[in-house]
Amino acid sequence: MIHLRRKSKPVFLQNKTGKPDAKSVWIGGDHPVAVQSMTTTDTADADATLEQVYALAMEGCEIVRVTVKDPPDAAGLPAIVHRSPVPIVADIHFDHRMALAAIDAGVAKLRLNPGNIRDPQKVAQVVTAAKQRGIPVRVGVNMGSLAPDLEQQHGHTALAMVESALRHVAMLEEHGHDDIVISLKAHDVTTTVHAYRLMDARLRERNTPYPLHLGITEAGLLRDGTIKSSIGLGILLFEGIGDTLRVSLAADPIEEVPVCWSILKSLGLREKGFEITACPSCGRAEISVLELGRAVEAIAKQYTAPVKVAVMGCVVNGPGESKMADVGVAGGKGKGAIYRAGELVGTFPEEELLGALRLEIEKVIAEKYPQYAHEIGMPA
Repeated sequence: MIHLRRKSKPVFLQNKTGKPDAKSVWIGGDHPVAVQSMTTTDTADADATLEQVYALAMEGCEIVRVTVKDPPDAAGLPAIVHRSPVPIVADIHFDHRMALAAIDAGVAKLRLNPGNIRDPQKVAQVVTAAKQRGIPVRVGVNMGSLAPDLEQQHGHTALAMVESALRHVAMLEEHGHDDIVISLKAHDVTTTVHAYRLMDARLRERNTPYPLHLGITEAGLLRDGTIKSSIGLGILLFEGIGDTLRVSLAADPIEEVPVCWSILKSLGLREKGFEITACPSCGRAEISVLELGRAVEAIAKQYTAPVKVAVMGCVVNGPGESKMADVGVAGGKGKGAIYRAGELVGTFPEEELLGALRLEIEKVIAEKYPQYAHEIGMPA
């Protein structure tokens, strides 16, 4: 059973566009764990960036971060913020002018380590402006961005990451800004897990329950990065630690979003789209489970209702597995059987199987998930 989620201070994200219907997201508190990603486009090209933001949002991404490294990026930011369907986070590192420009553009949040600005007056200027505008700040420490003295004292350790982050947090608190989110990302699972556990303990000691943004930085290519992120973030979420997450893959950012959702769905923390279980290949299979599974995935992409579908290669496990799913399909030679909650609906020729499966899925949506009825042409 998943551990009780840690209590954290909720932080509100909304683009400051003046539009009353602007999308908003809460991080922390009792709100669902939010899904994030980051664009790979040139932020100066507002249209290209917005195209990627919309694509991410359509995949289910709830918060999108964009880099703001120079004046051309800052110039593209107002149009992006105004037209974005989701809250925009500005990624700032050293230049306080870019932070001020992002605040003026009305971003929903800054990703900023105030100590990197170095000049205390410039730090005060940025933090005061963010506080006045109601813009939260994410303090994001990676293993490659440790404070030099803390790196020398503690080495490349979880403790060094935590101490570095708390130093940045103290700078924000000094100016009365406590709308803070914290991230601690290493490229390896064990260091990341230890860092978040330690930070959770330290925040409890300080009685400052800031929400935590989870991630494994530079996780790798699609397969290895997915595995590392799933293990590391899965451990922390199972322990009740984490309020938002990004899976950082060396891939198209669109690939990151379904991985985030799969992690959350596997732990029962969020529901979005089908949950498909499929048996492994074995000598009993009378059809290609892979082909059947891919066909079911293609159907699944057309719905967001959390329907559970079991895909079986034979009738040995079909009925049993289907009892734990809304709908089950078990293939055979030239035909297949469809189940509802473990009960046989009927056996259909191969050419009719997917059509019959879709019909049963839509019946499930209408009966069990009526809030998604609009997806099958019915009033919700």
